Amino acid sequence: MARAALIALPWAWGLAFFVLPFALIIGVSLSTPELAIPPYVSPLARGLAPDPASYLRILGELAALGGHGDAAGLQYLGAFGNSLLLAALTTLACLLLGYPFAWRIARSPQSSRQTLLMLVMLPFWTSFLLRVYAWMSLLDSSEVGLINHLLLSLGWVDQPLPLLYSRGAVLIGMIYSYLPFMVLPLYAHLVKFDARLIEAARNLGATPWRCFVSVTLPLSLRGILAGALLVFIPAVGEFVIPDLLGGGGLPVIGRRIWDDFGPNQDWPEAAAMTVVMVLLLILPMIVLQRHGHARGGGR
Repeated sequence: MARAALIALPWAWGLAFFVLPFALIIGVSLSTPELAIPPYVSPLARGLAPDPASYLRILGELAALGGHGDAAGLQYLGAFGNSLLLAALTTLACLLLGYPFAWRIARSPQSSRQTLLMLVMLPFWTSFLLRVYAWMSLLDSSEVGLINHLLLSLGWVDQPLPLLYSRGAVLIGMIYSYLPFMVLPLYAHLVKFDARLIEAARNLGATPWRCFVSVTLPLSLRGILAGALLVFIPAVGEFVIPDLLGGGGLPVIGRRIWDDFGPNQDWPEAAAMTVVMVLLLILPMIVLQRHGHARGGGR
């Protein structure tokens, strides 16, 4: 009974906080928009068939890739493309920055590991929104901005640089915010790494780079995959950082969904786009998981 309870706990958690909310979102996506509270009418309440109009509009926007869609459809797809690009760049940058950091923590003395891990998690002790506003102060494009003020004081620039409200500012904010999500799973895998394998490779004449490529990197792929998923998935739906650091000029899918849920009051289309985005993120995870099981079974 204890084993059954332990197994049932994560299933109950997933059912309560993922399956049921996702089912509600699907129900809203198949509803009809209406000026009411809430701003949609469920077909089940009137005994009607589900309304797939929102999904048909999304399919019409996908047809815009072939030149048969309207400008709004292209903007929606452009927002999704911007989100995927930002999430991919954020994931890659977090991997390049986080891997050496996680390796250093994993190979540090036992007495200092807890302190280093605390430094990684220290930003979580501060409000996420407050940290974004702090970056706005750092990247301010006027003389008041701390970075521009420092550059002007050192005489490295003649006028303030346009740092804020740019794609670079958004990328910096996202890397800073999601870097711990890459470091922690990498550390969890690298701390179990047997250093004697590297010593054996060095004794056989392998260079440090060859040791990393042939020994360390393959044995840490699971940690890389876990960290990449933890960074990429929330980064795709991020809209607070692009809205504040990008000034609202960089269209992202999270902002478009927020607009449909908020000012536009088109909950069915926003819910339909949410369902499509979740499916597009979950399907690659399932494929990777099945591929990992297939490789593991073949060994």
